[in-house]
Amino acid sequence: MRPHWLLALFPLALFAQTDAHVVAPHLAPLNTPDVVASEIRHYLIAKAPAPPAAESAAEWTAEARRLRARFLDEIVFHGWPADWRTSAPRFEDLGAIESKGYRARKLRYEIAPGFWSTAVLYEPAHLSGKVPAILNVNGHVGAPGKSVEYKQKRCIEQARMGALALNLEWINHGELATRFNDHWNLSQLDLVGANGLGLMYLAMRRGLDFLYDHPNADRSRIGVTGLSGGGWQTIVLSALDERVTLAVPVAGYSSFASRVERTADTGDYEQNATDMLRVADYPALTAMRAPRPTLLVFNAEDDCCFRGPLVKPDIFDAVRPVFARYAAAAKFDWHENRDPSDHNYQLDNRMAAYRFIAANFGLKAPELEAPAELLSFEEMAAGLPEGNLTIVDLARRLAANRQEGGDLRAILRHQPVAIRRAWPLHNTKSKGLETESFRIDFANGLSATAVWLHAIAAPPYARATIVLNDKGKQAAGEEVADRVNRGDNVFAVDLFLHGDAAPAKPGPHHYAQMFTALGERPLALQAAQLAAIAAWVKARTNAPEVRVETKGPRTQMAALAAAAMSPGLFSDVLMSEAIGSLRRLLDAPVEYTAAPELFVLDLYRHFDVESMRAMAAPTRIAIHQAK
Repeated sequence: MRPHWLLALFPLALFAQTDAHVVAPHLAPLNTPDVVASEIRHYLIAKAPAPPAAESAAEWTAEARRLRARFLDEIVFHGWPADWRTSAPRFEDLGAIESKGYRARKLRYEIAPGFWSTAVLYEPAHLSGKVPAILNVNGHVGAPGKSVEYKQKRCIEQARMGALALNLEWINHGELATRFNDHWNLSQLDLVGANGLGLMYLAMRRGLDFLYDHPNADRSRIGVTGLSGGGWQTIVLSALDERVTLAVPVAGYSSFASRVERTADTGDYEQNATDMLRVADYPALTAMRAPRPTLLVFNAEDDCCFRGPLVKPDIFDAVRPVFARYAAAAKFDWHENRDPSDHNYQLDNRMAAYRFIAANFGLKAPELEAPAELLSFEEMAAGLPEGNLTIVDLARRLAANRQEGGDLRAILRHQPVAIRRAWPLHNTKSKGLETESFRIDFANGLSATAVWLHAIAAPPYARATIVLNDKGKQAAGEEVADRVNRGDNVFAVDLFLHGDAAPAKPGPHHYAQMFTALGERPLALQAAQLAAIAAWVKARTNAPEVRVETKGPRTQMAALAAAAMSPGLFSDVLMSEAIGSLRRLLDAPVEYTAAPELFVLDLYRHFDVESMRAMAAPTRIAIHQAK
């Protein structure tokens, strides 16, 4: 290695020959979003869980019991206060509305301390003795919430059939539609150490608790049904809580393989809950219903997602043998809707559900659905307490219990990665500037891109600077030009999910949640790539030291994570337009879709910018323009 004093022989003016305008053409894209998306899909599909299998009913019963306990303890309630998950249901009865053949009762209930929701209970007009009880969960219906037409109709008909029907509001819909209740905000709960799935699970389980404790409920005849997000809730709750006798999910979920194959099937944050695939995928959750009555309803030409013929092989055909082990194949059925065939829980699907419920609960199914007087949103509104908390409020409250310290590598699920090959793609050498462009393939199948720029007159052993920018290397012209003019070997790099290495439609957030569902952390994948690139840069240039410049919080945290896990890897890290604390993600708040890799489960619970900065010593870390 050349002594540092040799660098002083090359005065700064010698290299001051370029600017952002000159550099810009050399930072042009080196990869396409479609190629990146294909790489990511191949990476993900290789890790898709195998379908459930068992040699006997006894074997699957034991396996389902084990999976159920793990899913609840390790996934759903990870980080949630014990008293929140075990507390008794708290419901307030706000009065009844009489109608023909049934009674509607408005309710308000507490999901978590300070976080309330609403519901409507439909009762048979002449309620006596023990009757079936059906929990009706909701999907993404927007403003109408629980008052949506098709949900009212089925709850009314269930009551007329002789069952209790509980209609739950869903978070961020109807009465709960408010700022900071977006389902992406569940990522803020992850960040502070409470798996976001836990809130969604508590919201629906409280309804089950209410029905189970109702004096007129027959505990041996409790069902759950819902469309879309309600279909997802149905399969999750009914798989994990054995009090649910019967389940009728309508659309709402598919296997992980289906979600990788068709981006429309991916769903929301809770449907790809952090770490869930370390325990069970949706085919396994479906199999955990065995031998309890289960009807899967899917739409043949669904215009949203989860098209019946496409998802059936993984969630029905592959699961049916498990039910057969119990001699219960007849209790596991499939209904494919072709009228109207789109994303719906309209008459054809409702009639199929009524018939299934009646056959298994000893009720009489209607030959035709009776006309019903529907209530308006205002008539069904129960009202929420003043100052009702939001998802972000809950995250801020949980953040008060931070406990600094721990194993950063374990929290990030860090795995080093090697460069398989750096492919030279293009070069230039003129007007005092030399460049070389690379596609960098890693051993795990993912990739990055880099452009090496340096003044022709600069020594080959000059210091190296890796430049990262949240908007991609194309936005880094000024920083690149500045370091070239200082005589550095400059590497403008796009890491995983940035710039050239990011899919476009859908964007990085779409795929990030699928990585976290597998138990991986995109932030760690970025940090591992950066560490490997730093070693490659040093070997290629014989640079005496490697420094990093970042712009924006996403690249800031990738560099900070790499530096904290490998102290001394870089000589310096200069972070601009950075955040001074992860608390910023809660206080702004920052949306998951804008910076998906930052919302790492447990990260802010145990670490922050300053603690990670201290871990990186002797690397010198400077933060400019902190927010």
